[in-house]
Amino acid sequence: MNTKLASSTSMVTAPWKFFLLLATLLFSYALTVHADDHAEEAAVEEAAAEEPEAGPVDDYNELLEAQGEYAPAYDFFTTSMLWTVIAAALVFLMHLGFATLESGLCQQKNVVNVLFKNVFIISIGVITYALFGFNTHYPGDFNDWFSWGGMIGDLNADGGATWGYGGLGLAMTGFGDFIFQAMFAATGATIVSGAVAERVKLGSFMIFAVLFVGVAYPIAGSWHWGGGYLASLDVPFKDFSGSTVVHAFGGFGALACVMVLGPRKGKYTENGIKPIPGHSFPLAAIGVFLLMFGWYGFNGGSVLSAEPGALGLVFTTTTLGATAGALGAIATSWVLLKKPDLSMALNGILAGLVGITANADVITVGGSIAIGLIAGVIVVISIMFLDKSKIDDPVGAISVHGVCGIWGTIAVAIFGDGDFSMGSQIQGALLVSAFAFVFSFIVFSILKGMMGVRVSEEEEERGLDISEHGQEAYTN
Repeated sequence: MNTKLASSTSMVTAPWKFFLLLATLLFSYALTVHADDHAEEAAVEEAAAEEPEAGPVDDYNELLEAQGEYAPAYDFFTTSMLWTVIAAALVFLMHLGFATLESGLCQQKNVVNVLFKNVFIISIGVITYALFGFNTHYPGDFNDWFSWGGMIGDLNADGGATWGYGGLGLAMTGFGDFIFQAMFAATGATIVSGAVAERVKLGSFMIFAVLFVGVAYPIAGSWHWGGGYLASLDVPFKDFSGSTVVHAFGGFGALACVMVLGPRKGKYTENGIKPIPGHSFPLAAIGVFLLMFGWYGFNGGSVLSAEPGALGLVFTTTTLGATAGALGAIATSWVLLKKPDLSMALNGILAGLVGITANADVITVGGSIAIGLIAGVIVVISIMFLDKSKIDDPVGAISVHGVCGIWGTIAVAIFGDGDFSMGSQIQGALLVSAFAFVFSFIVFSILKGMMGVRVSEEEEERGLDISEHGQEAYTN
């Protein structure tokens, strides 16, 4: 037999021999390539050793050197600063939630007016906070009560990319701190905006908003967050994210304005209370869910860093408080009103959020559910009580933010895990609420005497969109 033919035949009849030969060849080739790669890597490493590193690595090393003793935590600082500005953006989104909720619960003829006020409030709030609010809010050494501050300067002067501004306890830059706090500042006047809707003069309200946000809020805030009187009590006042300093402040300011302004025309008659329904419950519901979404920044950002344990706890207690608040309001309104009321359910979510805001970082899971549930019950009873007292609040802002803000502050001493004083909590809640009420009552009364605070009956009947703006929200 021909030897070559025999060999070929053997390959065909025994294919494993062919694959064995192919595997041997491929393995030999791989070894050759691997050896070449090692030679190339060695050459690259040798060249790198001869030349100094440059570019981004150099920049990063310089940043680390600038951190000094905090260098090992620089990545935590960067993450915390990123979370701070994200949280600030979420709090800004809450202003869209307020605008949507308020316009949904008001009549169609007043929607443009409600939206316009919300645009003005966030704009004037940020500007006044930059001009004098921030440095009044955080004045440094002062007499515990008041120190007027000037305009912010270069807040990165102590090191924009270092821990120089606040150290590990305030893991952000100066500008990060400012923009987060600025988003809070306008919230108080937004609360008032909903309560006085559908009958307030635009010009008078705008003047009030400038004074309330620009002057009153940073003064009251300095007593707690600025190291003032409430922070210097034997057992310091505790208000994590502002149940009192933001929400009760706005709620009791709203109460004073409503009392000066009076109810909407036709709301209270000889035959009892006449409901004035909002024009769009879908808008109102969207507003509440936007507010709840933004609240993760409101409470979560108040951790002042991206510390994982605190963030996880605060997100959880915030969510549980809100949902328990909804259930409390649903059950209470169903019993008292004989029907499940959507507006009460929506306000229950907000009541739970306001109630949890003072204590979200110091309570247990069970505590957060209890606080939210009680807030949901309280808000329904409060709304009904104010209505019977002929205090007309179209959106329930006084009850949600004022009454439930005080509840959340007191709840710190009941449910909080730490050294808290019921006396300090009550004192802080009453002091800030009384200041907001008296300030608002005086300012709004002066405005009433000088230029009036209420539109005419004809303008109210026609709607503020046409009488104040010459525009309509919907063109059919």
